[in-house]
Amino acid sequence: MNAFVTSDTTNPSIQLLRERIAHSWDELSRAERAVCQVLSSTSAERLLYSSAAELGQQSGTSNATVVRTLQSLGYSGLSALKQEIAAPLTTNVAPDVRLRQRIEHMGKDLGRIQQEIWSEAQALVELGTAANDDEVFSEAINLLIHARTVYCYGLGASGSAADHLATRLGRIGVPTKRLGSDGFRLADDLLHLAPNDAVVIFAPGRKTRDIEAMLDHAQLVGAHVILVTDHLQDRLTQGVAVTLHAPLTPTGLTAESLTGILIGDILAQGITAVAPDTALRSSQALNDLRSRLGY
Repeated sequence: MNAFVTSDTTNPSIQLLRERIAHSWDELSRAERAVCQVLSSTSAERLLYSSAAELGQQSGTSNATVVRTLQSLGYSGLSALKQEIAAPLTTNVAPDVRLRQRIEHMGKDLGRIQQEIWSEAQALVELGTAANDDEVFSEAINLLIHARTVYCYGLGASGSAADHLATRLGRIGVPTKRLGSDGFRLADDLLHLAPNDAVVIFAPGRKTRDIEAMLDHAQLVGAHVILVTDHLQDRLTQGVAVTLHAPLTPTGLTAESLTGILIGDILAQGITAVAPDTALRSSQALNDLRSRLGY
């Protein structure tokens, strides 16, 4: 089995994949072994842009066999493997290099581009659905409903998800403050954070000094924190009341904030379901204001 493991192994997720293959080799069928040979000899970058159908074709099997093989190796599917592979690449590979890789792998076929983006979006939704159960959403919604003010934080691409949640919460009658500053100005924004407030932090994969300071301050004053993340659930635990998993795009083909925005939609709709009267009153007031403004 070791003879075909010849490509670069610097990506730790590729190393883990090959360890799982070696551990399970004797229990795998002939078709599954063929898939493993392709997986082991394919670079991390190429695996990110490979579909189950392509891997099935390369191994002389099928997309169903590829998925079944990955499940035998302990992955929920190809998307889960891509998530693990992408984490170190996102940190260590320059954005322009990743863009060049996407261009090279996707080519100019608009049909393929469209299919790959829809497929990745669907896979991310499936991962998010599997990672977040009703109980964890219920805990988050309960904190938001009882908060005096909900602070929504996110910078860069995460800012889109924070903007979206702040807007939706405001429209259903939840007092909300958008945190869009960093460094020196962030201290002003957090100055009046109180024990009965809640902070929703969109932090997909990068731990920053600002986020650590927010967590420390929230814990100091007794405010509740809801963390929406992909990679930081194990690194940011102290002071976090609820963690929601928002899977990141492994390839950069879809928006980084896609699953964060969807999580915001679930939170807002959940609050609306629990407190419909408040949401209806706020909606009516919003419509009245729009009418007076000529909209």
